[in-house]
Amino acid sequence: MTWQKVAATQRLLKDERGTIRKDWGGKLPIVLIFPNRYYLGMSSLAVHTLYRLWNEREDVVCERVFTDLTPPISLESGFPLHYFPILAFSISYEMDYFQVVALLRASGIPLRALDRDDTHPLIIAGGPAVSANPEPLAPFLDAVLIGEIEPIFDRLTDALHRVLDSREAALAALGSLPGLYLPQHHSQTADPPRITRQWLDDLDRFPSHSVLFTPHTEFANTGLIEIARGCGRGCRFCLAGYAYRPPRQRSLDSILGQARELLQHTDRMALVSAAVSDHSQIDELAIQLRRLGARIGVSSVRVDPISEPLVRALAESGTQTLTIAPEAGSERLRRIIHKMQTEQDVINAAELAGRYHLAQLKLYFMIGLPGEEEADIQAIVDLASACASRFPRQVTVNVTPFVPKAHTPFQRVAQTPAAVVQRRLDYLERELRRRNIGLKSESPAWAEIQGTLARGDRRLAEALQIIDRVTPRAWRQALERCGLSADEFLAERPAGTRLPWHFIRFGPS
Repeated sequence: MTWQKVAATQRLLKDERGTIRKDWGGKLPIVLIFPNRYYLGMSSLAVHTLYRLWNEREDVVCERVFTDLTPPISLESGFPLHYFPILAFSISYEMDYFQVVALLRASGIPLRALDRDDTHPLIIAGGPAVSANPEPLAPFLDAVLIGEIEPIFDRLTDALHRVLDSREAALAALGSLPGLYLPQHHSQTADPPRITRQWLDDLDRFPSHSVLFTPHTEFANTGLIEIARGCGRGCRFCLAGYAYRPPRQRSLDSILGQARELLQHTDRMALVSAAVSDHSQIDELAIQLRRLGARIGVSSVRVDPISEPLVRALAESGTQTLTIAPEAGSERLRRIIHKMQTEQDVINAAELAGRYHLAQLKLYFMIGLPGEEEADIQAIVDLASACASRFPRQVTVNVTPFVPKAHTPFQRVAQTPAAVVQRRLDYLERELRRRNIGLKSESPAWAEIQGTLARGDRRLAEALQIIDRVTPRAWRQALERCGLSADEFLAERPAGTRLPWHFIRFGPS
């Protein structure tokens, strides 16, 4: 490793507050890996929560790895991955699968679990992407946690300790736990046993907030607080809405207690949940946090109805942007996707943002949704224009191509071809530019890669293994070299056909 890389690591650590360094003696070393850049990983509340939970145990030392440095080393000790007996991946997004493979390769660790022995780390993964469908990564992983870690955290950590005896001892212990999927021990031909997703019934038992603070992240020097988990809205496209069912919320006392702890480090706080404004006490929470002196922010707010105390608290906290997500331009299409907002709800939110003098209004939409017609694209233009006529400052439209996800009501629908999505994006760009409305969009071609990974099976592992430079063209070529076609994974899945994730019981219904 060069001195420049050492210096880069030291700069990150120098600017951090809350870093935990522990002696390895008599402890199980676990390296927590977020397979993306430090900037993104330190905005992940899962990273903060796992780092805290494992380091609170006297018998564990937990360090972190991100993709910024090559070869991969831990931030805290500078040790390479193969020094750790346990590699724990936190995987939120399918596109990070490429980085999982790249990190293992760069560390000299055999990619396939079947090629590893007691001299190699045991590799476990969790997170919404692999909980929904672990199969594309399954040949590389020893174990996958399906669902939330808190209900089995201590038993899981005790099982991981068995790796100090042998891999087989650890795998046997993990295999006895609910929610643990061991891909190499799982039959792909016979009817395999069901794996039941784990979920925490009482959120107050496990506080979840930032423990590390850094300027080198999207939420710079900001404390994240999870105020609720899950969503009861039932939007038919949303993996998060189904991956974290049933909807649960933290008590006001628990959230305020965590806020007081965070105020010792920063007065900036971001409230985290699938639907922040759906918390039953959101108005009171916003008022109480402001009384404590906290400046609060949220990723987006619901508009049916919108919480004025929350918007007022955001404005008082110096927030410049109000973000809302109509998802579809027409009420007809919003009914199809079960996004039950009216045009008037959205317009009311725009007017409220203007009343509190926010600098920007962001509107999030998806295109390529099931049942979408050309008129629905024009409806995005019309709705954005209606908001712009009531909001006197900058209006920006963010557009994401729809990708069908496992365990959602749309898990079997075809993904709209990239060419069609691109044509509709081009139309949006022309029409919005004429109205001085900004547009940001994600690539339809890259969305197709995500689509293959979201609903793929184990055959994709070979393509993940042979691809070197990830581009849409290279991905299609890698699939072809493996005798596969992207179109197979993007096509409709007829009712009655077995899905790769059929053995995972997501419940409750």
